[in-house]
Amino acid sequence: MNRQIKLNYILPNLFTAASIFVAVVSIINASKGNFERASWMIILSLILDGLDGKIARLTKGTSKFGVEFDSLADIVAFGAAPAMLIYFQIGAQYGKFGVLAVALYVVLGAIRLARFNITTAKNDPNIFIGLPIPAAALFLVSLSQIDRIYNLNFLEPVILAFALIVGLLMVSNFRYLAFKKISLNKRVSFKVLIVLILLASLLYLAPIETLCIFFVIYVFSGPVRAVYALKRGAKFKK
Repeated sequence: MNRQIKLNYILPNLFTAASIFVAVVSIINASKGNFERASWMIILSLILDGLDGKIARLTKGTSKFGVEFDSLADIVAFGAAPAMLIYFQIGAQYGKFGVLAVALYVVLGAIRLARFNITTAKNDPNIFIGLPIPAAALFLVSLSQIDRIYNLNFLEPVILAFALIVGLLMVSNFRYLAFKKISLNKRVSFKVLIVLILLASLLYLAPIETLCIFFVIYVFSGPVRAVYALKRGAKFKK
């Protein structure tokens, strides 16, 4: 029995540790100029990060240590790793601006995680307050790979600017869908199944391009929702 309990707590944390390990491998690859491999390592970190929480809930192995460990893993996997990828691929050419963009991204990401840890119990589980750091990381990673694949030099300073923008979005009060608790009836679940099949097909045909489009839509959904809510509120008052 005790052995089973220990395994319940150890298994999720192993996935968290693996996420950190893979993120460090990503940083090493980025420093050596292996930008494609570094990008896929960050995506793998995202998968491992998603699995650790699900395994913890399934095995009832959630703990305060696991929550804190997961946050530390996130700042490495989705803070430092994408920042180093962006810096070595793009930022190094732009001097102090390149350093400032990636450094502020990491700092603001750490603030976002700290705020999330102390407010998560008070907030609606279906909504994130501020852009989640994994989404910010994948947004930057996908943009950097679009730049690499298509050699879009004009996009490089834009990506650095976006590093600052998503950093600010992480500590903003914009609301983002969490996709955690979605009630699906038979009619809705069928539509979701069709959407997932189409998404999987697009990922097979053009994985980086599909990821880029998805995260561009998600990143800007927060400000768009806020503007829509303001307009709706103004109409209601009238």
